[in-house]
Amino acid sequence: MKTVRQMLATKGHEVASISPDQSMYEAMRLMATKNVGALLVLDAADRLVGIVSERDYARKMYLLDVSARDVRVAEFMTRDVAYVRPDRTNEECMALITAKRVRHLPVLEHDRVIGLLSIGDMVKDTISEKDFIIEQLVNYISR
Repeated sequence: MKTVRQMLATKGHEVASISPDQSMYEAMRLMATKNVGALLVLDAADRLVGIVSERDYARKMYLLDVSARDVRVAEFMTRDVAYVRPDRTNEECMALITAKRVRHLPVLEHDRVIGLLSIGDMVKDTISEKDFIIEQLVNYISR
């Protein structure tokens, strides 16, 4: 199993983020522009203070019946964010995602965000690893 650090080396370290003081309209526009389903919410010192997703928007905006321009990200974001360290394995991440019922895991090193993994990233890595094992077994049997 690959570590988070290895997965980020392949995927990259780019993270889409937003300030808690920005509007949900700005958050949704940024998600659409970046083609992502969630944004990390970082304070002025670039510390992780939350995460906000399309799902948060869909569920909460409907109930509030207000304009996205009038609501701050801080009002919608999840504050208790599940995260991982770079030495964790894909398997450990999958277990955490399943247990916490989340779709995104920020990666923190020394309390700084160094990346973000989605459930899609982890599934892709798992499939790639399984494909490699199958290829090796086929080569072994073919000899």
